[in-house]
Amino acid sequence: MASPTTLGMTPPRSPVAGLVTLSAAQFLIALDFSVIFVALPSMGSDLQLSGSTIQWVLSAYSVFFAGFLIVGGRAADRIGARNMFIAALLLFGVASLAGGIAGNASLLLIARGAQGVAAATLQPSILALVNTTFRPGRERTRALAVWGTVGASGLAAGVVIGGLLTTASWRWTFFVNLPFAAVCALAAPRLLPGKTDSRKAIPLNVLSAVLCTATVLVSVLGLTLAADVGWTDPLALGSFVAAVVLLALFVARERGSAQPLVASSLRGTRTLVVGCGASALYMASVAGSEFYLVTLLLQEGRGFEPLAAGIAFLPLAVCITLGNMIAGRLINFLGVQRTLPLAFAIGAAGLVLLAVSVHNHSYLVGMLPGLIVSGIGHGMIYTSMFVGGTRDVDDHNQGVAGALMTTTQYAGGALGVAVLVLVLGTNPGDDRFLPAFLLAATVALIGIVWSWAGFRVPAAQAGTPMPSAVGEPIAASEEGRAG
Repeated sequence: MASPTTLGMTPPRSPVAGLVTLSAAQFLIALDFSVIFVALPSMGSDLQLSGSTIQWVLSAYSVFFAGFLIVGGRAADRIGARNMFIAALLLFGVASLAGGIAGNASLLLIARGAQGVAAATLQPSILALVNTTFRPGRERTRALAVWGTVGASGLAAGVVIGGLLTTASWRWTFFVNLPFAAVCALAAPRLLPGKTDSRKAIPLNVLSAVLCTATVLVSVLGLTLAADVGWTDPLALGSFVAAVVLLALFVARERGSAQPLVASSLRGTRTLVVGCGASALYMASVAGSEFYLVTLLLQEGRGFEPLAAGIAFLPLAVCITLGNMIAGRLINFLGVQRTLPLAFAIGAAGLVLLAVSVHNHSYLVGMLPGLIVSGIGHGMIYTSMFVGGTRDVDDHNQGVAGALMTTTQYAGGALGVAVLVLVLGTNPGDDRFLPAFLLAATVALIGIVWSWAGFRVPAAQAGTPMPSAVGEPIAASEEGRAG
């Protein structure tokens, strides 16, 4: 693949400083997703929110995030990832300020939705900038490991930070985003590569963009409604029917378009498809589902206060970081085909530990071992799936490829939570958490088979080193290029 300069991009002055900036922005996205969890009870009490409104404070972010990702990715590829990066951070800052000063449910929900849109345009531009700044092979894998370490740990750290900030006021869970957004936006023009290609940009396929966004929005909305009011509710069923119709229209439009939103080369990239599947299984098991279950178990099942619940997540945050570091090293020796199934296996083992220990109310004995093991698996999966899923994608399609993987990730999380709500029931006790954790572990086990089969070396190519396509050890690929 070409370097940034050959793709019509100015090289960054300092790739390391640029990676720090991109990692900080990724931390912001992850932080904003989870920081609000432990603040919800205080927020609901202060603004007198109903139970369903509190649920939508979470869902508004996820729904709009998932809905606008693919459009955000294609827009980043069209107008330049750095330009989109700065614009998204500005929107993120304004939305966070609005959420922090919100005095009613309406403004709060609008702010959360705007944060989701900002994150949806920010995420693919970050991944595109990482993948076009660093060359394929060992250099890019190390960069993705750093990016993944910071981003994945942000999910766990957000719960800790949320607990600390909520002791002062839930409003600080919004205000904390402002310095991140400001610093990253100001640093971007100096530290990140910009577009210098003077050729006219290819226009965005507006109709495909509208149909794609509507399809994902309605799909995730239906899953969220199913978790909130039940799978047989008319609104939930109507959302699923509308999603099927919109998807059919989107597919028809893409097939007949000279400039599709998702290029045909991407649809035919096997490793990207496998990466998207792994991303959905990851969020439905050791990421989204585990966070949902552990948060619920700590605060409602064990009576933890917000600060105590946040501190209880600290070991998970540390182990996620450790898992990312481990994956960054293992991929160089084992390849993605072996590292990703191993990561799913470790995550599944951690979830089983949590399941069999739900009747033990001691945090140190009953919960900590499972959090440590699943946290390591969590971090390993996060880095491995993005290394494998985006490795075969051309640089000019990196934005939409990252968006596709993240869209499936959050769709998988929404589906996982909706199913877990059914398993837990209205007043979950320990007996309900046991099958819920086992269900999440089963999804992780499916991830083992999916990733192993998906990144297998085809028999006809067994004698040809193809690290970017099948996850062979990177060291071997670099030796081949050097020779």
